[in-house]
Amino acid sequence: MDCSLCSTMPYNLRPPRNTICVACYEGAKSIIAMTNKIDDHKTSGKFSGEASVSGSSKGFLSSLKWLKEMKKMEEESNQKLGFLSGFIAAFRDQIHTDILIKPGNDAPSIPAHRALLATRSDIFKNMLDSDGCKAAPNDMITLPELNHEEVESLLEFLYSGDLGKEKLDKHLYSLSIAADKYEITFLQKFCENRMLEILNASNALDILEISDTICNRSLKENRIEFCC
Repeated sequence: MDCSLCSTMPYNLRPPRNTICVACYEGAKSIIAMTNKIDDHKTSGKFSGEASVSGSSKGFLSSLKWLKEMKKMEEESNQKLGFLSGFIAAFRDQIHTDILIKPGNDAPSIPAHRALLATRSDIFKNMLDSDGCKAAPNDMITLPELNHEEVESLLEFLYSGDLGKEKLDKHLYSLSIAADKYEITFLQKFCENRMLEILNASNALDILEISDTICNRSLKENRIEFCC
């Protein structure tokens, strides 16, 4: 059947306007169902299962309007991320750095910014503050459990909120432990999502071990389900 939506046939030779193929019909139906589920989630606080298209007050045009709004929000978010990317430039170019981060080995220290560290982690904030009994560190803090590359990757994530998959996979376990130790929630979730993505028979035991170390229940449950 020639579809009035996706057919390459000239307009004047197409079948009636209400004739569509199964693929277009199912696609439109799925889009409407998805937007209805999201609306249900907003109103009830949870997904309530498959939305009923027949009982819905929203049609395909309403769903398309919603998709355009989501696209606009995505573009605005990308613009905001571009605006905030100056932080990573300040790190890479060492612009007005005021603290050194020393790895646990004898590798060179890495310059950073006190203010950014303090806003990313309450543990770092406490380390950089004075508490009356001790003075705040003047020029250096040490992260003894991380080597130079791991510290560099940790800082890159703190500045940018992201990390390339090659670096992430290379330092995934050490960054997970650091995220847990220094209470960097966003990095914890970032590492958890990556471990769930790469979970397979060869690394399941390693992921169970790391989940035990950082007391991550979600990772442990997913690993057990995978093995079963």
